[in-house]
Amino acid sequence: MVEVYIDGASAGDPGLSGAGIFIRNNGKVESFSIPLGVMDNHEAEFHALISSLDICLENGYSIISVRSDSSAVVNAIEKEYVRNVKYRPLLNTALELSNRFDLFFIKWIPSKGNKQADRLARKAIYER
Repeated sequence: MVEVYIDGASAGDPGLSGAGIFIRNNGKVESFSIPLGVMDNHEAEFHALISSLDICLENGYSIISVRSDSSAVVNAIEKEYVRNVKYRPLLNTALELSNRFDLFFIKWIPSKGNKQADRLARKAIYER
């Protein structure tokens, strides 16, 4: 199973944002810092998830476990619902992508367990 750690960060609300993705696959490690432009933190978290799913699909991974410290994103995926209409297109995209895996898991983890993805997300903010 491929372990995927994701985080989104924003320097303001809204502000310049970035996505950090850290992937472990059978001892192989991949890291991604993706500048996202100006958006709020929740949008950045959703974009981190969507980008990670795109990367995993491109690499042909069929079983993935995503870990995020964003309870908003994890809850939205688990419930397949988000109250704020602003995030619905992002949720729908994430759900469509997640359904393309043989097995997809998402789990909330505390921020202290997500330091690598957080570092990558913050780095992406300043990579302009």
